[in-house]
Amino acid sequence: MNATPVHDHRRLGRELDLFDTDPLMGAGLPYWLPDGAAVRHALEEYIRETEHRAGYRHVYSPVLGKRELYEISGHWDHYRDDMFPPMDLGGEQVVLRPSLCPHHALIYRSRSHSYRELPLRIAELGGMYRSERSGVLGGLTRVRAIQLNDAHIFCTLDQVADEARAALDLIRRAYADLGIRAARYRLSLPGEGGKYIADPAMWRRAAALLTEVLDASGVPYEAAEGEAAFYGPKIDVQIADRAGREATLSTVQVDLHQPRRFDLSYVGPDGTRHRPVMVHRAVIGSVERAVAHLIEEHGGAFPAWLAPVQLAVLPLSEDELPHAADLVRRCLERGLRAALAEPAQGTLGARIRAARHVPYQAVIGPREAPADLVALRLRDGRRPAPLPATEALARIGAVVAERRGELWADA
Repeated sequence: MNATPVHDHRRLGRELDLFDTDPLMGAGLPYWLPDGAAVRHALEEYIRETEHRAGYRHVYSPVLGKRELYEISGHWDHYRDDMFPPMDLGGEQVVLRPSLCPHHALIYRSRSHSYRELPLRIAELGGMYRSERSGVLGGLTRVRAIQLNDAHIFCTLDQVADEARAALDLIRRAYADLGIRAARYRLSLPGEGGKYIADPAMWRRAAALLTEVLDASGVPYEAAEGEAAFYGPKIDVQIADRAGREATLSTVQVDLHQPRRFDLSYVGPDGTRHRPVMVHRAVIGSVERAVAHLIEEHGGAFPAWLAPVQLAVLPLSEDELPHAADLVRRCLERGLRAALAEPAQGTLGARIRAARHVPYQAVIGPREAPADLVALRLRDGRRPAPLPATEALARIGAVVAERRGELWADA
């Protein structure tokens, strides 16, 4: 029997009180505890800010749609085995969506567009549902309720290569900020069988565009048949866990199919209607899978900006407790996530060990409290000289705000 990997996110996630499951909620439907929700919120906030700076506009769309919507998109014919069964509602059949792209196609279609508006980039952190088999469910990596970091770029054919290249750049920057790395890049192409839209010319055109992007980017990649989405080829950014198992985290896809099925258009410089291309793009893909990988990659010791608790405050005795509680309050006012580790929770050594994954620990003793000083202990073992509390919090706040990889730098 194989031993459990040291950084198995399922074990660590429960030990660190990040997430759990309950049979009454159902298999593949984990819930997030406060510390896990803090990590997820920080990650989602980062993605929204990053996309906003890159020119994306965010939308919300419902997790339900009429069956007819997915018949038009092609999901019903090509993907229904992975969808939950339809529900009868007011004489109509509705389904839990397996994808956000049909909803975004309708959002685009709801308004007329000029070529001057393109590329139009819309993004959403939205829920979707997939009827995964019980035997493949596990932790956060294979779940039935998914929060997807999804975006769709509606553009002209001439703009596709630049938009796909920019999406790859966005993915690379995010990986650097998150402290993770790509295992490899894959050009996912169609294979044999009826799983894919039957349009050879469309596939050749879309695959040529993505090949051009990969070649220009300079990253090594492999072509893999049978890995494409049913409607088009894609660039898959693969990650690997500590046991070497690969999974797809990020994607860039070129879709010439759904714009035609939904009759999407824009008015060109000649005053006539033209068909846009739909570029699908996910920077971190599933939030659940991304957090699972972050847990395993960092062993629960997240970068300071992602950590559920960024500063643990440890008073030596009950005498320093009021000052320590006030320091926690000042952290919260600054937007820092802080927690008070009271003397009643154990010896100082026990409390330090319990907070070993926290980036910063502030020890408050009889010398520090009256002078409003903190003696910091960094997770990496360093112990800077005692600092005024205001300065210490400002320096920690700067590391968090700038999403730096290192915990501390000399002033």
